[in-house]
Amino acid sequence: MLGPGVGSTPHLGGELFRLAFDLDLVHVPFTGAAPAVQATIGGHTPIAFTALPSSLAAIQAGQVRAIGVAASERAGAIPDVPTFAEQGIRDQDADTLTGLVAPAGTPKEIVDLLYREIAKAVAQPDLKERLAVLGFKPVANTPDEFGARIRAEIEKWGKVVRDAKLRIE
Repeated sequence: MLGPGVGSTPHLGGELFRLAFDLDLVHVPFTGAAPAVQATIGGHTPIAFTALPSSLAAIQAGQVRAIGVAASERAGAIPDVPTFAEQGIRDQDADTLTGLVAPAGTPKEIVDLLYREIAKAVAQPDLKERLAVLGFKPVANTPDEFGARIRAEIEKWGKVVRDAKLRIE
């Protein structure tokens, strides 16, 4: 299996999949998603775990086949591709999380202002549509919701790192 870098969500998602099924897969790290996708297109690697935005064009062009979506719901950009859960493969959610954070101690009124403005922006139909075309699903969590999500992700992926015995070298 390959992924766009050690410790990336696609790498850890691949490790989660490998651990769940006790598969004999070896992670081949690349310097980014584009070279990883190209290696799969070229037949140099049999399987890739990537974030959707980096592989969407290759999927749409028929250069690679999307096997499953590692999220709780199907991706709007590839609605015909079922989630792993729909295929009977549970506990494989590996969404690539993108968000805005501020330094600890940032005044609450600044954090709240940023949240309100970001929520307004991602609610705009043209921005939502553009993000969907790129393979992103905008979510405007509150700062508390996003903080809770980050804490849950740290716990989840920390376990994968420990169970897979991953090391940064």
